[in-house]
Amino acid sequence: METPLTAAEPMLWSGWGDPAKAAELPAPVRDLLAELLGVRAPATPAATFGEVRLPPVTLPPPVLAALAAIAGDGNVRADDDARIRHTRGKSTPDLLLMRAGDASDAPDAVVLPGSHDEVAAVLRVCAEQRVAVVPFGGGTSVVGGLVAARRGFTGVVALDLARLNRLVSVDPVSMIAELEPGLRAPQAEQLLAAHGLTLGHFPQSYEYATLGGFAAARSSGQASAGYGRFDDMVAGMTVATPRGTLELGRAPRSAAGPDLRQVFLGSEGAFGVITSLRLRVRRAPEVRTYEGWRFATFAEGAAAMRRLAQQEAPPPTVLRLSDETETMVGLAKPADLGAAGRDSGCLLVAGFEGSPGDVAHRRDSASAVLVEAGGVHLGPEPGDKWAQGRFSVPYLRDSLLAAGATVETLETACFWSNLPRLYDAVRLALLGALGSPLVMCHISHVYATGASLYFTVVTAQTGDPLGQWAAAKRAANEAIVQAGGTISHHHGVGRDHREAYAAEIGDLGGDILRGIKERLDPAGILNPGVLIP
Repeated sequence: METPLTAAEPMLWSGWGDPAKAAELPAPVRDLLAELLGVRAPATPAATFGEVRLPPVTLPPPVLAALAAIAGDGNVRADDDARIRHTRGKSTPDLLLMRAGDASDAPDAVVLPGSHDEVAAVLRVCAEQRVAVVPFGGGTSVVGGLVAARRGFTGVVALDLARLNRLVSVDPVSMIAELEPGLRAPQAEQLLAAHGLTLGHFPQSYEYATLGGFAAARSSGQASAGYGRFDDMVAGMTVATPRGTLELGRAPRSAAGPDLRQVFLGSEGAFGVITSLRLRVRRAPEVRTYEGWRFATFAEGAAAMRRLAQQEAPPPTVLRLSDETETMVGLAKPADLGAAGRDSGCLLVAGFEGSPGDVAHRRDSASAVLVEAGGVHLGPEPGDKWAQGRFSVPYLRDSLLAAGATVETLETACFWSNLPRLYDAVRLALLGALGSPLVMCHISHVYATGASLYFTVVTAQTGDPLGQWAAAKRAANEAIVQAGGTISHHHGVGRDHREAYAAEIGDLGGDILRGIKERLDPAGILNPGVLIP
């Protein structure tokens, strides 16, 4: 077994990522926000760590002692630091609450098991004592996926899988690697790079999210056009449940009944805890190149993307298109935020990874399609700027919140023929709910049959920013359901999408999920209140 050379650093407790990277918005951007949207600095400064209000620990000492007997005394923590850092995820409502000093959803304790057997033992104790368990990876959920319902439970523990951080084995013949779920994505890439391999999974949460979280939420990375979604990569898994252990996946494909891996992919910890993943890996690319293209309209750019996704030749590894507003504002290239009007039309970024010959071939093939579809080649500069800033947008959200803006994202997907209708429906819902917000969108994941839509919304905070966003989110969810989109393409369901998810799968679908839950988790301790309608 191999462990990473560098330890995973903790996330900022009230924001995203590395505290050293948090930066105030430049004065010209603040002035622009004030002029266009009426954004003003919040009347109340954000709470400091010492001002955070924590509820008392409700877990009885004998339960804490039983958990410590399993994981070790130092791996069961009920101190303020551990509890605050495991409170909620990183959605805008989550951050607004933390900035207000509200940690009312904090777990009573944080348990850090070091093996599958310890995870299984913790689940047995918690089921016996009716303690709710929230599996915790990188803490990057943006859909309310890390807040357990407390009613009817003795208490709540966060089951932090950070100690399950090993590369277990590499099968270079089958191109399968077994890794533990607590590995953050950069740690996993570091371990695989030593073998000349990569997962090729680079979502915006890449720097902090874990492999287990990717599986539990059906993550999709920015290079999904070339490497596929994370659920495509899962060849097998080990899962601990309150009823026992499941070993799933023993062949690349099977006709032996329904694929039970699919029960746990996207389950958000409600059915079991993934303790090991057997993942398809690829050879690390020798060449990475990104470039920009301009299209006159979003519709023309989307049509070009569809042609690339449906042609016989492999598509670019990265393929994303910003609409007119996102291109104008500069969010497609975060370093250029506020450079409004410098670019007209819509920016498309195409990236290619692989061997020099393969990259050259795919680039030539894609370029021919893009030119024929009306694209104007902009060279490598826009692509390189996007690549350099690809993980920085969550930091920008923190800066906007601090300046007095409400900013949040939401995403969906549908078939190509329905894309214009869904795009218009979500935009109109957000405009109707928020008055005059800035609504931006991009396509970042494409398939032969359809694509995703990823919206970013910025507006001036009201006196009740939580209520402001709740109303907008509710309107957007209703629009997505009515326009025939899925309620989530890659963020998951959590609490925020549960009602819309119920509408998407229908009453019988909800019955099926509840049946699985009751069979695997009879006491209902696993992430109660999340996912299940």
